[in-house]
Amino acid sequence: MFNIVLVEPEIPQNTGNIVRTCAATGCKLHLVRPLGFEVSDKYLKRAGLDYWNDCEIFYYDSFAGLKEKFPEATFYYFTTKGLKRHSDAEFKKGDFIVFGKESKGLPEELLMQNKQFCLRIPMIGETRSLNLSNSVAVAVYEGLRQLDFGGFKTEGQLHNHKW
Repeated sequence: MFNIVLVEPEIPQNTGNIVRTCAATGCKLHLVRPLGFEVSDKYLKRAGLDYWNDCEIFYYDSFAGLKEKFPEATFYYFTTKGLKRHSDAEFKKGDFIVFGKESKGLPEELLMQNKQFCLRIPMIGETRSLNLSNSVAVAVYEGLRQLDFGGFKTEGQLHNHKW
């Protein structure tokens, strides 16, 4: 599916929630160091529940190292400073969806080098940003919507009743 990239994530609960989103959607997770927590952190594990084994996770010492490994890939950069809406992108399987650290986002130099691929999630007023794990979910599900949720279970089933 998609590749989710977290550049220097700081809050373990957010990363744990993103692991769960990746497990539920078949996305791969790429973590760029330094991380603001230990991978064995109890908050990280608790937020990801029992989904850790259902998610492919890769670690990198730099964002440049990740980009070198995937030179032909399309990278989308999520930022509150983006000029295009997240729904303006035309997502394809295998695309990389990149998010920065919770306190500062992505470096402005990186954004300036990739202006045409910078996306924002619309918000009202002077709201600074959405929670990182919520932003990842919005991005992933917009991409899945564009792909018509191909291969995904789209019907639910009640526990004690039938629809």
